[in-house]
Amino acid sequence: MSMQLERIVATNFRKFRDPMVVEGLGSGLNVVIEPNETGKSTLLEALRAGLFVRHGTKSQLAQSFMPFGENVAPEVEIEFQIDGERWHVAKKFLKSPVLEVRGPKGRTSGDAAEEQLQALLGFERSTSRDADLDSYGALGLLWVGQGDALSVRAPGEIVRNSIRSTLEAEVGSIMGGATHDAVRAAVDKQFADNWTPGGSIGGRQKSARDAAQTARDAADQAASDLAALERSFAELADKQARMKVLKRELADERDVQARADLVKSLETARAATLMLGQRKAERSAAQADADALGEFAERHKNALKVKTEATDALADANTKRAKVEAEVADAKEKEESARQALSSARDVRAVDKSALADARLLATAASRHLAIADAKRRHEKLVELETELAHARKIEASGIDPQTMKSLESLERNVATASAELSAGSTTIELVGEAPHITVDGNEFGDGPRTIVQETRIVLGGGAELVVKPPRGTASARASLDDLNARLESELSQLGAANVSEARARVDAARDAKASVAALDARIEAITPAAPTLDLGAGADALRKFVATIADSDTAASSTIPDIVELEKHLEDAEEGLATADGTHQAALEALRKAEEKHRPLATAETSARSTLASATQQIATIEADPRFANLEADLLDARKKAAGADVAWHKAQENAGSLDPDAIERQIEKIDKRAESARTQATELQLEIARLEATIETEGGKGLAEAAARAEEEAEAAQRSFDRLSEEAATVKLLRGALEDARLETSQTYVGPIARRAKRHIERLLPGCDLSFTEDLQLHSITRAGTEEGCSNLSRGTQEQLAVLTRLAFADMLLEKGRPVSLILDDPLVYSDDSRLDLMSDILTEAAERMQVILLTCRERAFRHLGGTHIAIG
Repeated sequence: MSMQLERIVATNFRKFRDPMVVEGLGSGLNVVIEPNETGKSTLLEALRAGLFVRHGTKSQLAQSFMPFGENVAPEVEIEFQIDGERWHVAKKFLKSPVLEVRGPKGRTSGDAAEEQLQALLGFERSTSRDADLDSYGALGLLWVGQGDALSVRAPGEIVRNSIRSTLEAEVGSIMGGATHDAVRAAVDKQFADNWTPGGSIGGRQKSARDAAQTARDAADQAASDLAALERSFAELADKQARMKVLKRELADERDVQARADLVKSLETARAATLMLGQRKAERSAAQADADALGEFAERHKNALKVKTEATDALADANTKRAKVEAEVADAKEKEESARQALSSARDVRAVDKSALADARLLATAASRHLAIADAKRRHEKLVELETELAHARKIEASGIDPQTMKSLESLERNVATASAELSAGSTTIELVGEAPHITVDGNEFGDGPRTIVQETRIVLGGGAELVVKPPRGTASARASLDDLNARLESELSQLGAANVSEARARVDAARDAKASVAALDARIEAITPAAPTLDLGAGADALRKFVATIADSDTAASSTIPDIVELEKHLEDAEEGLATADGTHQAALEALRKAEEKHRPLATAETSARSTLASATQQIATIEADPRFANLEADLLDARKKAAGADVAWHKAQENAGSLDPDAIERQIEKIDKRAESARTQATELQLEIARLEATIETEGGKGLAEAAARAEEEAEAAQRSFDRLSEEAATVKLLRGALEDARLETSQTYVGPIARRAKRHIERLLPGCDLSFTEDLQLHSITRAGTEEGCSNLSRGTQEQLAVLTRLAFADMLLEKGRPVSLILDDPLVYSDDSRLDLMSDILTEAAERMQVILLTCRERAFRHLGGTHIAIG
């Protein structure tokens, strides 16, 4: 059923501080065309608030209804019809909130009125702090705010349920209906009892599995305890057998005798080793004495050699250094001379450079004086030209525009034409001879012909008069001529011209003056160029300002200017002289550096030779003062003989000690001791293990472990059978739930078919030959054109907006079939549509208005003013 809004009033609602009234809405197409910031979007928000937002809410959304900066109560009144029944809703927010609904059966207020609106319009109470369009039901989908239709979206759950119930008979299935929900709820409950939401084992099934696992663990533990007892019997027998073998090993006397023999051999080996150490020390001491005396003799020999070499090196260094010092002195003298020449060259260059700079300053000043004089001459010429230009512009301004001149010439032609017509219809009289007594209208007749255009009296004399009467049409021709002459004289008077010829002469003069103005402008531009040397810009204004600032000193004659070319030649010669002196000085510096480099190592060598000679002399004196130096040769020979004898004695002691190795004997004794200790330790450990095993067998043997293991195994098998049975039931429930889900998906596709057919009826006109694809939640997902699938999100913004409007129309048609209250409101629609699609969408909306109320809110007058229907203004 169609819903028809008739009247909306918003007071203290956002920008509407005073009551805003929209009334006269018709049942078909309604167009509201208002400029931006008029309140079209606010009108839609007020409509939604009046029907869907609870009157008692204090939410952020309700707070936003108040005008900015004010603390008042927003109010909305709405009048509408549903199936011919009239309804009136009055709602007040925030301050003393009130809701009153008047319908065919009387008035309702408060929460009862809220419930009545929900039942009437098919929406749900929203718990959101902001606007929840899905909770608004069908009208939340069909009342489209500004920008909400820029993308294709799925309808809310309320709309989907309404559409499913509409199509249930058509698709022939209970899926998605109440019966399916009841079956699915029972299956879901059993599924939740045995499975987790992700499909893993849970609930009763997990408990049964845990119980089976616990029973199995107990059975395994009982079997393990029984097996441990049986292992204890076997381990006790093994330990007792190993104990017998160890006792036999400990009773054997052969290791005792072998150890005693090894102890005796160790004492003999240690005595031989002690003698070897003594002989080794004696050998080392004799060899050290011989080495010390040999080193003392070698030091004396080396010192004598170093002294001789240092003496020779010192003499050679002195000879070479004397030669090089003469070269260094000569190089220093030449460098000093070159430095003085370089300084003189720099002074000459500085003098010449200063003279050239002064001459250039004088030349620049002279050039400026000349430029200033030229500027003054050009300024004088400029004054003359500007005087001529002013005169030419005055003549040009006195000209007559072509249209006025054309009018004058037209009047002149009309006067000539009227005069000719008058002459053609008038009487002409002419007096031949002299007759001074004949007068015409009191005046002498005069010579030549006279044209009579009105009744004229000619006095002949003697009391006689001749009355001449021209034809009757002559009077009108005369009046017309007089009128034209008056108009011509008026035009000429306004222009200040005596006649048309004078006016024409002024036109010609103005044309010539215009040409003169252009020529004078060009001449003025030519004589006012820029002068960079004076920082003078181009143009007459710049020249006048510059001349006004010229002082008398600027035009004074400059002093005599030296020959700059000659000065530049002198500076060039000075630069060359400086370069030559600089090169000579650099060469002298390089020669001095090389001489000093040759002298530096020689000085170093001399110093080093002196130091080495002094050190060698000091070392020789020290050695020869040592008491060992007096009999050095004899003492060295005796020490070497003693070292040879000690070496012989040491080798003999090595031979004696080599036959017995104390370390090897000690290792054999240690091995026998460890073997005996290990046997005693193992015997002790075995004795402890045997005692422990005997105690364990005595304790565990009386517990009946075999019977307990058999009983635990039976309980584990029973728990496993219970778990297997429950698992089978859970698997059946899971399979049934999957089958229901598959059936639901299949049925969803069955629902999608009728929806696609209805939507295609509209979209086919926009996109001929396309196929539509909807998702499970009834959202248009993609279109297929020429075999190519295109997702809606990949389409242009304009196409998305058009598809969003058309799918809403399809849903609106299905809701109409269900008998739901439906109307379509579009705020600022089709903003991205081209002209052809805008025309097509306008036709589709016009046709839809035949089935339901359609309200368009727009600021684009050119796009929608041609539409029919009711045009509404916001007031």
